[in-house]
Amino acid sequence: MDTEFWHHKWREGDIAFHEGAPNTLLQAHFQRLDIAGGSRVFLPLCGKTRDIAWLLEHGYRVAGAELSELAIRQLFDELGLEPRIDQTGNLTRYSADNIDIFVGDIFDLRRDTLGPVQAVYDRAALVALPADIRRRYSAHLVEITDAAPQLLITFDYDQSQMDGPPFSIDRAEVSRHYGAAYRMTELARQPVPGGLKGKAAAMESAWLLRA
Repeated sequence: MDTEFWHHKWREGDIAFHEGAPNTLLQAHFQRLDIAGGSRVFLPLCGKTRDIAWLLEHGYRVAGAELSELAIRQLFDELGLEPRIDQTGNLTRYSADNIDIFVGDIFDLRRDTLGPVQAVYDRAALVALPADIRRRYSAHLVEITDAAPQLLITFDYDQSQMDGPPFSIDRAEVSRHYGAAYRMTELARQPVPGGLKGKAAAMESAWLLRA
């Protein structure tokens, strides 16, 4: 994984991938995970997504993993929270009430460090990773979360029209990564307004993955 690519994006403020409002598919379908209020939800490669604020406002606890420390400092500033910062192995943990974000390489995050989670919400991780990393990532995610139910957001488009990220991931690839661990249900499939980056017509899907 080219970590410098993402560090450069955050340093330069080149974060068009960052949505300024909570994701509409999250709001429409999160309840399909069927988890209790107060449950802990893991967001891999979370950045400073506004989805975190939405989850906290709806009474959930949040755990996240993110490569960019700059993104997480901005996240806590925008949440109006003063983080406690400590080191756990190769990762830096930013914590406050109901939120723990682990900064560093997600492959350094272990199940005992993450702690129990009741669900996973992946809007920005699988689609951000190149093909040669996605299989390793998906297996790692299943392992560290003990196959917790997952709401997964993907894009499907003609990859020849645009270089990712976000990368195109169709139903067959979702099945390759997760079919052995989960039952898969496509909850929604909708066009991306204006296409991805204005270059490629694309469909955005929400998947419910349950063991």
